[in-house]
Amino acid sequence: MDIKQIQELIKFVSRSGVNEVAIEQENFKITIKTNQAPVYVNAALPAAPAPQPVTPTAAAAQPTVEIKSTAPAAEDTSKYITIKSPMIGTFYRSSSPDKPLFVNVGDEIGVGKVICIVEAMKLFNEIESEVSGRIVKVLVDNASPIEYDQPLFLVEPI
Repeated sequence: MDIKQIQELIKFVSRSGVNEVAIEQENFKITIKTNQAPVYVNAALPAAPAPQPVTPTAAAAQPTVEIKSTAPAAEDTSKYITIKSPMIGTFYRSSSPDKPLFVNVGDEIGVGKVICIVEAMKLFNEIESEVSGRIVKVLVDNASPIEYDQPLFLVEPI
């Protein structure tokens, strides 16, 4: 790695909210640590079902069964505009716990209206709407960690 790549890596680590990154190559090792509070993420991958051996005669002998789902149809959100997060951070619906929320479901918003705050690296960034419409749904809980490009609001265009 050259110095430019290391500088870019340091910038990336500081923007991403990661506390520590270690890279080890043949004759090179680098560890970058930040002073941010640790963020713990628990994720579980879905277990893949074990493959079942199928013999041609067994497959031909089994009757075909069609299963229909009785679950309600998913809500059609194609007519709505999705406002997404421009950065990684913590999502806040108001400027402080004792202040009113920036927007609620049913509120009309215009271009440039502050709709939330995203805290990233101890900086509070006001997020302004880039669309006009009516808030249909808030997709994130207050004070929740969010990712870049994560959907935050559904807006019905006016």
